[in-house]
Amino acid sequence: MNDNIVQLLQHALDTWNSKLGTIWQLVTQSPENFKDGMIWPTIKNIYGAVQAIGLALLVLFFVVGIVKTCGSITEVKKPEHALKLFLRFAIAKTVVTYGLDFMMAIFKIVQGVVTTIISTSGFSGAMGTALPQQLIQTIEKVDFINAIFLWLISLIGGLFITVLSFIMIMTIYGRFFKLYLYTAIAPIPLSTFAGETTQNVGKSFIKSYTAVCLEGAIIVLSCVIFSLFASSPPEIDTSVKAATQVWKYIEELIFNMLVLVGTIKMSDRVVKDMMGL
Repeated sequence: MNDNIVQLLQHALDTWNSKLGTIWQLVTQSPENFKDGMIWPTIKNIYGAVQAIGLALLVLFFVVGIVKTCGSITEVKKPEHALKLFLRFAIAKTVVTYGLDFMMAIFKIVQGVVTTIISTSGFSGAMGTALPQQLIQTIEKVDFINAIFLWLISLIGGLFITVLSFIMIMTIYGRFFKLYLYTAIAPIPLSTFAGETTQNVGKSFIKSYTAVCLEGAIIVLSCVIFSLFASSPPEIDTSVKAATQVWKYIEELIFNMLVLVGTIKMSDRVVKDMMGL
């Protein structure tokens, strides 16, 4: 049973390390390469179809903007005002036409920040969490009765660690979902730049998309900080009973994991607060 306890805890940590490593790889990927690039062609096709709607709305928002901001036809005929309207329409059309390239440029700029954080931190990947050898020796020495308690503690702790690892990876996948959603629907909010009264919708959209991209930087920072914690595992107090040693170790380990998972899940809120959204 003692070996089963060690294997149970180690299996939970292996699952956690595997998901942490996957996150480190995913956060440095672009939407074009995610899932071997199988999703991106479909998103581009949807973007192309929505782009036609965006160009139609572009004209509508432009006309609505003229009606709401101009007092009369005479005002529209003024050279300086006509030039301003022409430039607004031309810029808005360019944004809608080349919106996909524009959004990918934003993503690449943010990915440059992520790459800088990784290179500066000195980590080529997230450091795994291993079961301390001292704790393994303590578990192996306990008798059958105490082993039952240890098995229950390890089962609960291992299950909790496994659930946290899957919650963490689901959050990362959720970020890609948001990137795809923003990209596919982009022409519609970008078309609002054509009207002076509707341009705030487009500005908010770009800010929100940038915030989703910046989530990658927060996630990388969180993983770097957790890796530093993982490099200094919780101290084992050999003066207490084996069950207490295992419980304290799992308790502190899960606390650190909860902080990481919570930070990753709240990365969107952190970025939006930073950007005033």
